[in-house]
Amino acid sequence: MPNPKRRHSQQRSAKRRTHYKAVTITLSKDSTTGETHPRHRAYVSEGKLYYKGKLVAEKAPAKA
Repeated sequence: MPNPKRRHSQQRSAKRRTHYKAVTITLSKDSTTGETHPRHRAYVSEGKLYYKGKLVAEKAPAKA
């Protein structure tokens, strides 16, 4: 297997990685609650956990 004879510079490595960049998060509006949330993520609305417009979990009442 061939091996490099010299070390690549930091600048050369950085040039290769220039296409990696931060992307904006895609938001969706829920049909059930009307809340805006990141796509493919569960979210909390009024103490209840929703995912894909369906109730997944409710917050348990506080014990006295």
